[in-house]
Amino acid sequence: MSTFDQREDSFEKRFVHEEELQFRAQARRNKLLGLWAAEKLGKTGAEAQAYADALVAAEVAADADERVVALVKKDFEAAGVNQSEHQIRRTMDEMLTKAKAEIKSGQ
Repeated sequence: MSTFDQREDSFEKRFVHEEELQFRAQARRNKLLGLWAAEKLGKTGAEAQAYADALVAAEVAADADERVVALVKKDFEAAGVNQSEHQIRRTMDEMLTKAKAEIKSGQ
């Protein structure tokens, strides 16, 4: 295998690894966001866990971030929770940062 082939293989492996980490971080972010939203909605225990799991499942769909925001916003409006779309997105960003840190630390 030539040096060029080795470099190409290395770049491909790194890309796959980074994509996998990004996917895991987004799934964890959605779980954290779901638990945060469940608390705001007054859900606890298994009900809160199920809500968080539903947001994780939404991640595999196209336009995942938009679907997650829309779902949380709709649920908040239905429950009378006063959170703007901006606040939801800001919390998503915070949860993504937290999720990445947790993954890097091996949690």
